[in-house]
Amino acid sequence: MEIIFLGTSSGTPTKTRNVSALAIKRVNSKQWCLVDCGEGTQHQVLRTNLSLMNLGTIFITHVHGDHCYGLPGLLASAAMAGKTDTLTIVGPRDIQDFVEGASRATQLRLPYPIEFLAVDQWQDLSTPFPGCEEFDVRATLLSHRVPSYGYSFMENDLQPKLNVAKLKVDNIDSGPLWGQIQKGNDVLLSDGREVSAADYLLAARKPREIIVAGDNDMPSLFVEAAKTADVLVHEATYTEDILQKVGAGPQHSSAKRVAIFAEDVSFRSLILTHFSPRYQDNTDVSPSILDVETEARAHYSGNLFLANDFDSYHLKSNGELIKV
Repeated sequence: MEIIFLGTSSGTPTKTRNVSALAIKRVNSKQWCLVDCGEGTQHQVLRTNLSLMNLGTIFITHVHGDHCYGLPGLLASAAMAGKTDTLTIVGPRDIQDFVEGASRATQLRLPYPIEFLAVDQWQDLSTPFPGCEEFDVRATLLSHRVPSYGYSFMENDLQPKLNVAKLKVDNIDSGPLWGQIQKGNDVLLSDGREVSAADYLLAARKPREIIVAGDNDMPSLFVEAAKTADVLVHEATYTEDILQKVGAGPQHSSAKRVAIFAEDVSFRSLILTHFSPRYQDNTDVSPSILDVETEARAHYSGNLFLANDFDSYHLKSNGELIKV
């Protein structure tokens, strides 16, 4: 599984960070889905190997502009690129009003259909989303000034492994029959033996899972989702001292609060993002992004990353997250 960050700033962009957006896909797959689409996301996509032609589903966490203002422009550019297949948009129901209102006001005509799915009415968790067919996607309602959601992406196409050693011991030659056995089909050998596939299959490995949070001041709302997930991507808009000065009104998290939660539930990997523009990249200046990292590391002993725009991360089959 691969995560590509397209925007890591909160509220407004900076010279080095655009507002929220990230791509999630299978490694080496052209198909991809998008989580959030802040203003300028289509410009960020141009600096990657992603193609709007292969974008299947957009998941919007909430209606605040730094997470959705980029939608009209991105949809229009996909149309001009020649996209014709259906694009699915999952998010709070107001997202449909926003897109349709912008389309009416600007006379935007799209050559491809859009399917809107209101996340609060989303019942079928097994829905195969275009561009995300290899993932089971579920939503978690979060705590923010407006309805905000986190999305969990769990791979769903795992096949059991062949017990190669047993196949060889029983003199079952490799070839097409092995493929049939791996699919769970019983086979008849040329010597007349009947082979039950179940006797030669090993349990598939644990499916990988990544959680991508929207804005949220209660990381503990992910306690159930954390039981199966390998990676949490969560906003850390402030350090705790700044959060105390700002107050509870914005309903964001601090690096400390997210780190404590991730440590408590033993997340193997944590990626922080959505940083207030006040945290500068120059670590010789205060406040800087180093303050966010230092606070998080003081409370979390796992695999910690602070996302930058265009960072790419691979979640390996063994659950290890690496930056590439």
